[in-house]
Amino acid sequence: MGMKFLLLAVFGIAMAHLEGVVVIYLRKAMGLIDSNSNSEVLEKFPKRYIIIEQTREAATIIMLTSLSLFAGTGWLDIIVVFLWIFAFWDLFYYVSLYILIKWPPNLKTIDVLFLIPRPWIAPVWVPVGISSLTILIIAFFYLFK
Repeated sequence: MGMKFLLLAVFGIAMAHLEGVVVIYLRKAMGLIDSNSNSEVLEKFPKRYIIIEQTREAATIIMLTSLSLFAGTGWLDIIVVFLWIFAFWDLFYYVSLYILIKWPPNLKTIDVLFLIPRPWIAPVWVPVGISSLTILIIAFFYLFK
């Protein structure tokens, strides 16, 4: 059980890094690499690219769901696996961005968290906090029972 969750966490971290690199390239290509707020970036994004980004986000959720269905042994396990991978992906997305481009400058920085069905905008501490808490709760109740 522990090895499975370790490998799922590694997958989430690798996926987070990949997404971070994609975001860096997008921001660079759009000339927005030095922007402090991703909500500012969203305002300058052409509608066509927002739709493309929504498809990328949908693909990400499909990937997480597919892996959860493959790795889980029952509905509760599938949900826990999904939340586990999602939490590592979300947390390490910010870790990756910070290591690569020193963004976000702090946890109060406003970010566009998700674009489906419309933009979710909040300070970075919100997803970092929720993801960290999710990892701790699952580790405590699920892995150490």
